Amino acid sequence: MHLFSTVAGVFNHAAELLALRAIVPFLAWSHLAPWTAPPREIAEFLLLALVQVLVIACVFRPLESLMPLEPWADRQATRIDRSYTLVKLLGVTPLFTYLVLEPLSRIGGGAVDGSDEGLTSVQHWLPWLNGHPVVLFMVYLVLFDGLQYAVHRLQHAIPWWWALHSLHHSQRQLSCWSNDRDHYLDDFLEAMILAGAALLIGVAPVSYALLNLISALLENFSHANVRLRFGAVLDKLLVSPHFHRLHHMRVDPHRPDMHNCNFALVFPVWDLVGRTALYPPRTEAPRATGVGDPVVDADNTRGLLAQQLHALRRFWVAVRCKAGWLPGDVAFDAQLRPVSVRDFDLHALEAGTPLDQARKS
Repeated sequence: MHLFSTVAGVFNHAAELLALRAIVPFLAWSHLAPWTAPPREIAEFLLLALVQVLVIACVFRPLESLMPLEPWADRQATRIDRSYTLVKLLGVTPLFTYLVLEPLSRIGGGAVDGSDEGLTSVQHWLPWLNGHPVVLFMVYLVLFDGLQYAVHRLQHAIPWWWALHSLHHSQRQLSCWSNDRDHYLDDFLEAMILAGAALLIGVAPVSYALLNLISALLENFSHANVRLRFGAVLDKLLVSPHFHRLHHMRVDPHRPDMHNCNFALVFPVWDLVGRTALYPPRTEAPRATGVGDPVVDADNTRGLLAQQLHALRRFWVAVRCKAGWLPGDVAFDAQLRPVSVRDFDLHALEAGTPLDQARKS
């Protein structure tokens, strides 16, 4: 209990110092103060993001060295994902949260004051939860994970959305930094849906920040290159690295639909309900990760900005054509148009055959 009080005291002092020395001067200089949350709240948000980075760097990353699932001669391909994490957690996400979501929340009359009163609320339907904040938080976590599961299914099913989300899946060296390897438009669409749900049910800002932190840390770990298993029972309760790795596996030409599995980000129960759960045998060797489509795989040869621009080009072409709105697995041709994978020889694609030569006759 004393340790908890000490940690809380240090966190509060750091938040106060950051708010006074950095956030307040920045808001005064930028004239953004009327449009954002209180400086103290922004400081706490940034400190939580820093905590997440430290946990990844000081806990998950050492575990990858101590017990790697897949041995790598070097980790060069993972460096760009580390850059994605730092830019997203310490830059893009705070700016988006307090320059976009906060004003929208004020306009929509959301719970910007921490009162947990939205257009409707979980507590309204279950008043008992008012006196049990921990249980209420867990209800929020389960509900939000279910919503993320549904969004994740759409990211894979709709070709124009896959054009963006495929950047996340192009990584061949899946690591604890890979969770934040996303296209920023993909992040924006997902965040607007989740924030809209939070506004609808009245999730207070502090609860929303903690929901993001806990789910994101679990997602960081589920992407880690570690051979650690949770055990027969816990594997059914939380998404493990073994479970989530199958979601990132390259398409198996002999079982072309097997990769459409394990979409849940925190709780596997959503995959069990959606009949998309796939548990790896303990004796099976780790499957290679990445995307067989040469156009998407080429993301691995680009830097962060070039990846963002090229995925945006895929999206722009896909969203403007009929094929971009027809659900199903697709690859992208030389003009970046989505083409159903049913039109390709998957064995040829897996062998590295160029897309135009892999078409079925």
